[in-house]
Amino acid sequence: MPFEIAIIMAGAFLAAFVVGAAGFGDALVAAAVWLHFFAPAEAAPLIVMTGLLVHVIGLARLYRDLDFRHLAPFIGLGALGVPLGTWLLARIDAEPFRLAVGGLLLVYGVGLLALRDPPTMKSGGRLLDAMVGGVGGVLGGLAGMSGAVPAVWCGLRGWPKREARGVSQPYILLMHVFSLAAMAWVGLVTMETVERFLWGVPAILVGMAAGLALYRRLDEALFRRLVLAMLAVSGLTLVV
Repeated sequence: MPFEIAIIMAGAFLAAFVVGAAGFGDALVAAAVWLHFFAPAEAAPLIVMTGLLVHVIGLARLYRDLDFRHLAPFIGLGALGVPLGTWLLARIDAEPFRLAVGGLLLVYGVGLLALRDPPTMKSGGRLLDAMVGGVGGVLGGLAGMSGAVPAVWCGLRGWPKREARGVSQPYILLMHVFSLAAMAWVGLVTMETVERFLWGVPAILVGMAAGLALYRRLDEALFRRLVLAMLAVSGLTLVV
């Protein structure tokens, strides 16, 4: 039991830290730790419950500092995309999609880290933003990747960190709400899941405080590089 608690707290701390610093990445980081010790059906609801609390705390702490002007288009199609992704998951092999998305994220993150002046995309407007939100929702239901897609898109748009987090953090929070509701509906959320989640709460609070302290010290250039590094690591995690 003490070893299990240590593993839960380690995953919770790391998930909270990366969200505090970059605004996304909780699911992939927690999965990289917990899936070595728990079955997927046990780890998945724990990952989502942890991410839900992490993003609630993050938004509560940063609400006055974030700019939500770009958020609305992402939400509608994103909400529709999650059940579509879950429906596809039951009918197709998700592994090739995970590998393809992981490879793209790895190449994208490493490639743009090597560029001093990364490209930006100003065209497309809110319609293209909404389509990206839909893709993120589908990938969230299919491969647990809802957060990476808006993070990539915000970088391509060239939005500063307060605008980028004003999209990615509430977007991921809503995707977690939909995912947790679906998991509860099919009976994956048990009392054991709740007990494990509660063991991780202190680590979440500490990790979030540390991550937010780092975030507030980052200028725009360092924040962009941190996000790109997180995307590269996320892609590597999916590929491996």
